[in-house]
Amino acid sequence: MTPLLPSPVSELRDDRLSVAGVRVLLKRDDLIDPEISGNKWRKLKYNVVAAQRLGLDTLLTFGGAYSNHIRATAAVGRYGNFHTIGVIRGEEHLPLNPSLSYAVARGMQLTYLDRTAYRAKTSDAVINELHREFGEFYLLPEGGSNAEAVRGCAELAAELTQPFDLLFCAVGTGGTLAGVAAGLDGRQSVVGIPVLKGGAFLEGEVVELQTSAYGARSGTWRLECDYHFGGYAKRTAELDAFIEEFEKRHGLLLDWVYEAKMMYALFDLVRRGAFPAGTTIVALISGSGEVPEP
Repeated sequence: MTPLLPSPVSELRDDRLSVAGVRVLLKRDDLIDPEISGNKWRKLKYNVVAAQRLGLDTLLTFGGAYSNHIRATAAVGRYGNFHTIGVIRGEEHLPLNPSLSYAVARGMQLTYLDRTAYRAKTSDAVINELHREFGEFYLLPEGGSNAEAVRGCAELAAELTQPFDLLFCAVGTGGTLAGVAAGLDGRQSVVGIPVLKGGAFLEGEVVELQTSAYGARSGTWRLECDYHFGGYAKRTAELDAFIEEFEKRHGLLLDWVYEAKMMYALFDLVRRGAFPAGTTIVALISGSGEVPEP
């Protein structure tokens, strides 16, 4: 397994941008690795180092039945010689869906928590019970966002060698935004697009992640919370039309849970004249975090 690093950067040529005098560069983190792509690679990198330093050979993490974080952790286990345990939200359903089948094929052991217990997954009671059942393990949070993940995501900034003013990224748990913003040199800022309804609370989550990694809030960043399209894993005809049009124009099918909402926000803000002519924006295409249950 050889990751494609630095991930490619390409210019997005679109008359809706050129008429506004705005230049957009796509940072294609989704191309880093076919199994551990995008922010998953960056988030897991230093967590794996930490597990090895602690002498732990088991990774345990949480996710929904369609979680790409579960898939990525399973792949890391396969190629990094870790035993992996996936704690899945909800009841077991057989046959396994493609995401969980993939995880099992990569050696992951699955266990399940009902939705009530899953909501308490970070509590001492749940973690202690998991230790009683599985022994010692390195704990990865749902989505992989922690201080080690923030440090991994911060390395993206050094790969951006072309001048730019703003970076756009989708926000789920906040780890990617926390890291990328901390890694910039202060001349650029990050615009995060929460994919959850009521996403303003994520400001506190991002600050907490940055504080855990660096001791304080870091970098220049803000959230634009009006592009959730109804909430996490919600979509509308307007968003679907945008995805279809974008694919026709650029040959890139956007993940509708994350990147499509981020790119819609970018184009909408350009249309509204939010950025002066001459602005260069990097749009981070990092791959989706979870495919919603059908």
